[in-house]
This record gives sequence, structure tokens and C-alpha cells, in this order.
Amino acid sequence: MGVLATIQDLLANLAGPWIFMGMSAMRIPATIRRLISTKDYRTLFSFTGFREALFGTFWAYVGPNVKLNAEQRVIPLLEGRVKDGVTYEEVVSTPVYGTVIEVGAGSGMWADVFAQFRENAGDTNDAEGLRHRKTTGGYITKIYGVEPNPISAKALQKRVEDIGIDDIYQVVPVGIESVDDPSAWNGKIEPGSVDCIVGILCLCSIPEPEKNIKLLYRLLKPGGHWYVYEHVKVWRGGLLLNLYQRFVNLIWPHFLGGCQLCRDTEKNLRAAGAFQDVDLVQPVDQPPYQVLPHKIGILTK
Repeated sequence: MGVLATIQDLLANLAGPWIFMGMSAMRIPATIRRLISTKDYRTLFSFTGFREALFGTFWAYVGPNVKLNAEQRVIPLLEGRVKDGVTYEEVVSTPVYGTVIEVGAGSGMWADVFAQFRENAGDTNDAEGLRHRKTTGGYITKIYGVEPNPISAKALQKRVEDIGIDDIYQVVPVGIESVDDPSAWNGKIEPGSVDCIVGILCLCSIPEPEKNIKLLYRLLKPGGHWYVYEHVKVWRGGLLLNLYQRFVNLIWPHFLGGCQLCRDTEKNLRAAGAFQDVDLVQPVDQPPYQVLPHKIGILTK
């Protein structure tokens, strides 16, 4: 990349969060109209409630494009084709399998992707697209979709029914702290009973991340795998970029549903407990001056 192209890319990275927040701000009138039409005045006049409602309106608009871009990394990750931040054609790690927890399942944006990993998916999907996973014999047999927002949880249930995976996908309409409490919902996830945890752009927003990540760790079996694709605090690019990210984060959470740009997700994951192996790095094709850098990989308990 030439010097001019590098400068242009740097400026685009610096401006990107502001453009994203501007797109969210443009949904404020629509959010107000929706809350008035439903007579939800409590949310309308609640700072936190309105922030969440705004994010829901915004995400309905921008979410499909975010997913489209993220799929290029997430699908190979789940297929076991990512190692050291590099995507390979062949399987180089463990594809997602067995009993899975999807953290922050939302309204089911990734449900169609998980459907590709069920045991009979090869009967209806393109064989070439599934060849990598089939070489390992790994299949998803059960999915718990953790989503405490009641509106999103209802939409999630409809989504998995529409896709036809409601026989293996169970919506868990409570927070992480209650997934093993049968009095909080109609089920229980036992500690040490989960083969895989999948977190896709969600750990930036969960409350009490240190506590809740440790709770999730307890649910994993020994040898279980935690698949991660998250944006994280700046750790490359120097002090100025770090300070710039902190400045952007003063405003960012209010337009992005409480999302935290400066959360040290990798530190929280490593502190959750002992892992046999941690392969969690910034994708190799991301420049060091990213304001929203990502970490991708698998942690093995």
C-alpha cells in the first residue's frame, strides 16, 4: 500500500466511528415515532431505555450489513479454518460442535449460520460449503441462545422456528448470571456441560464483563472451545490512537446501545480461568491504526 493510500485508509478509520454514530443518530426520529405510536412513554422518557430502543431501531437497519462483513471471518472461524489470525482453505483447528452457547443471540442474526452446522445440514446445503467441517465429523447437536432482552428473545424464537432449527435451538431469555437457575427460566445449563461457546461482537456490551465471562467459563467442559470474534481496546498503534479511542468512547455507547470501545476483552477472557491453549489475535489483514480493532480465535479450556 502506497503512502497516499495508507493516509486515506487511516483517515477513514478515524472517521468511521463518527459516521457510524451519525447513522444511529439519524434513527432518533423513527425511534421517537415508534415509541409514541406504541404509547411506550416510560421508555421514551428514560435515558437508558431510549438508548436501548434507539440501538434496536438502528441495528435493524445496519445489522444485516455488519453481519455480511463479519461472515467473512466468523464462518471460517466456526469451520475451524482460522489460526493465528489467518484464514485457511483447509481445517487447521476445531470446528464448532456438540452443545453450544451463543452469547448475546439478539433476534437471531446468526441463526442461519448455525443451521449450516447441524447434523443433517448436508442434506439441504451445498456439499462444497460443508466439506471442511465434514472432515472432522463435528456437528452442533444443541444450541442455547442467551438473550435477556424480552423483545429480542421473542424475535429470536420466531427466527429459529422460521429457519427450522427450533428442535435443537433453545432460547434462554435471561442474563448469563441466571442460565443455571431453573427458577429464572424453563431450563438449566449445568456447569461443565457445554462443548463450545460462541461470542460474536457481543462481549463489548455485556454487563459486569469480568463476572459474567467467569460464569460462562464455568459452563465449558474441560477441553471445550470458546470461539471469539470481538472488537476490543486499542493495543497497537501507540498512545495517540489509544487516547483517540478513549475520546470516541465518551460518546459511542450512547448511540450503540452501551457498547464499550475500550473494553479489554482478551484480558477478561484470560482471567476467567485456565486454558490449555489461547489462539486470539488481531486478524493479520487489519492495520495497526484501527480505531475498532478486532480479536479472533479460539480458547481451549
